[in-house]
Amino acid sequence: LGAMSPGPSLAVVLKNTLSGGRSEGVKTALAHGFGVGAYAFITAAGLAVLLTGNPNLFFIVQSLGAFFLFYLGCKAFFGTSGLAEAAHAKQSASSVHGLRTGFLTAFLNPKIAVFFTALFSQFISTEAQLGEKMIMASTAALIDAGWYVLVVLVLSHSRVLDVLRTRACQLDKIFGVLLVLLALRIFVVW
Repeated sequence: LGAMSPGPSLAVVLKNTLSGGRSEGVKTALAHGFGVGAYAFITAAGLAVLLTGNPNLFFIVQSLGAFFLFYLGCKAFFGTSGLAEAAHAKQSASSVHGLRTGFLTAFLNPKIAVFFTALFSQFISTEAQLGEKMIMASTAALIDAGWYVLVVLVLSHSRVLDVLRTRACQLDKIFGVLLVLLALRIFVVW
């Protein structure tokens, strides 16, 4: 359910699918899943305790995430590399843009560590072996990547893609505002 909830991840997957087609969307989804899996493993290995126990470190990671969301939101809202431009521009097959934005969108979100702390605290013990932690992280990564690959496959269907492309300007503004509001919410909570 965490993967399915709308937010910056969906906006990034949608944008990269519009700009680079199915392959760019799949790269974004897989990189996002890798970022979630990395956070899940780090959390299972104890980073969440460090982040929640060290307010300065948590603040730094949270600040980076908020600035990244704000940056993505402004780019989308003001039409600089947003959905409208992406809808009519194709990226080269060698692009690493989807990989980078997918991973950073997941990894610069410290709330994922807090989420996994709450989730994993129900299942993991202090005696948990490396294999158990890797299974937990792999499960989280596969669920996340699988969900966003499914989203890409649906969104990249020609009929859906055509509708999205005709409404790209409106979607840019909506996603831009949502991303900026998410970033501002993080700043206001401080």
